[in-house]
Formats: sequence, structure tokens, C-alpha cells
Amino acid sequence: MAALAEELAELTVPFRERTLRFMEVCGTHTVNACRSGVHGLVGSAVTLISGPGCPVCVTAQRYIDAAVDLGRDASVILATYGDMLRVTGRNGSLEAARSEGASVRVVTSALEAVRLAERHPDRQVVFAAVGFETTAPATAAAILEVRKRRLANFTVLPCHKRILPAMEALVSDPEVRIDGFLCPGHVSVVTGSELYRPLVDGHRIPCVVGGFEPFQIMEALVHLARQVVSGAPLLENLYPQVVTPEGNRVARALLERVFVPGDSAWRALGVIAGSGLDLRPEYQDLDAVVRFGVTLGEDRDPPGCRCGEVLTGRCRPGDCPLFAKACTPVRPIGPCMVSSEGACQAFFRYRRNERRREAVVS
Repeated sequence: MAALAEELAELTVPFRERTLRFMEVCGTHTVNACRSGVHGLVGSAVTLISGPGCPVCVTAQRYIDAAVDLGRDASVILATYGDMLRVTGRNGSLEAARSEGASVRVVTSALEAVRLAERHPDRQVVFAAVGFETTAPATAAAILEVRKRRLANFTVLPCHKRILPAMEALVSDPEVRIDGFLCPGHVSVVTGSELYRPLVDGHRIPCVVGGFEPFQIMEALVHLARQVVSGAPLLENLYPQVVTPEGNRVARALLERVFVPGDSAWRALGVIAGSGLDLRPEYQDLDAVVRFGVTLGEDRDPPGCRCGEVLTGRCRPGDCPLFAKACTPVRPIGPCMVSSEGACQAFFRYRRNERRREAVVS
């Protein structure tokens, strides 16, 4: 770690007046960088900025509102991953709805939601399908299982996202400066590292796929700095143990069988063309929006919350006036403080004692 920190410091000497901004896109990278003290090792010439890598955080308010409304329907059992419970919509959160008697169940997999539908044939089970290409294949497998079992009481609220369109939207935004991407490790296992080729060839942005250990994060940052210094952006895969150029072909085949790319709304980024995963026509009867006639409303963030700006690298968690004051993990206001992968929660938990942690790591 010390050798990598020294090399990074040497590489970035010319950039001390113009800090290099490297964006980690994956929420796990964000958490591990904060927890291990990586921010303190990169020096003053490098700034790590958080990106749209937390699936709960990027889920637009309209989907949260739809999930809460469906959860309050007496005929529905709303199944969701745990981090979704405390995200607040215009009519409260799923946690609040559950406390008032709504049937909201936390599941750890999409197939667990399918089993709920099998056990409760008299109720409609709606699975809030949140996540990137990492969790979307499991939703696809669940939908195929529903067809196989001929279950008539299961639908999904499709909130899955594709990460590349969001990254392209960020590099095309003149208000966001990104000098390089630490590309997401988990997503890349499914999509393959070649997913990011358009960012390098089309946008001239250095991209490195890296692992999650502190050493691996630092190694990826060094490689990004080398690319910036050389002026030759590359696509590098430093996580070949689990990431291949083509990704997981079985998982990708599942996605293609069940989903097609569609326009999707993101928190702070708005609607991005082709950034979502819509059910194919032959599976649209399993879309909760279609079955229940759901109208997706407007996106309204909590007053004063800057979560959207954190997700797009426009500010850091500590720049939000609510951070660590009105907004804490115990009483979160924005989803970046709710989710275990959110940048605000990571900064709150680990960076307030940053000096002590840096001394331990170094």
C-alpha cells in the first residue's frame, strides 16, 4: 500500500493545481475506500468522487412512490430487498406502511418472492426489482420460474438499471468533470469488461476494472493516474480472477431472454434512453405497472437533500447541509444515507475518524 501511495504521489505531482477526479461507480468500492482509509492515501492531487453505483440510491422517486402505493394495497404482498424499506416517498416509506399493517416482506432473492406467491395464492405478490445487471439475471430467472409454475399472482415492479448509459450521461455533462472511472466489479462479472469500451474509444476516458480490497483499489487508481499522465486512455481489467472481457454468458442470455433495454428515470440524472430493462412483450403481463394500472408520478427529492448531487460527483456528502445533522443512519432523509452502499452512510460511518484510520492503514 505504501509503495502504491508513493507512486500515485509521484505521478500526480503535475496535477496538484488541478486535482484529478476519479469516480468509483460501485457502491462497494465507495464503502471499502471509506472504511480502509484509501481517501487519506491518495494525496491532495487526487479526489475520489462517488458515482451512481448504489442501486437503491439511483432509483428515482417515482418508483419508490409506486412501491409504497402498491404496498398499501390490501390485495398485495410487496416483496423487496432490505435497503428499500426506509427510502421515503411522498406518502412515506415501505417501513412506515408495514408499521401501519401493510404486507411488506423483506426477501434476499427474487426466487424467495416467487415462493411467497406460491404460498399465498389468494394474494398478489409484487417484487420490487431493483438493481443493476448484477441482480437483474436473478429477476429474469424468477420470471421464467413463474411461467414454469403457472403462477397467476406474481408481478415485478421493474426498476433495473444498465450502468453504461448512466456513465455516458455523466461524461457528456459539462458540469461534471471526470478524469477516469474505477469501473464496478460486480456488474462487470455479468457484463464483461468490454462493456466500457465506448467510454475509452468514444469519450477518451480512462477506465480500470478493479477489485474491492484496499490494495486493489489503490492499484486501480495508480493505473488510472498512469493513463492520465501518458495521455493515452485505456480499458484495463485488474480483476481477471472474476471479470472476463465477455462476462457471464449464461447471465447475459437470461437478460436477453426476458428483458429489452428501455428508457428509465434515475435520481438526479433524469430519464436516460436505453438505461433500463423492460420486460419483453411476452412477459408484460408480469409487469406490476401494467397489471395494476400504476401511474408513475413526478420525482421530488426531500427538501434540502443533496443526495442526487452526491450520486453524480457534483458534491461530497459533507457538503449537504443535512449530513450528520438532520440526516443520519438512524434517521435518514435521503437514500444515500439509507442504503448500506450509499456514499453518505459510508462517509458518516467511516470518515469522521479519518485521521486515526489513515494512521492505522498506512
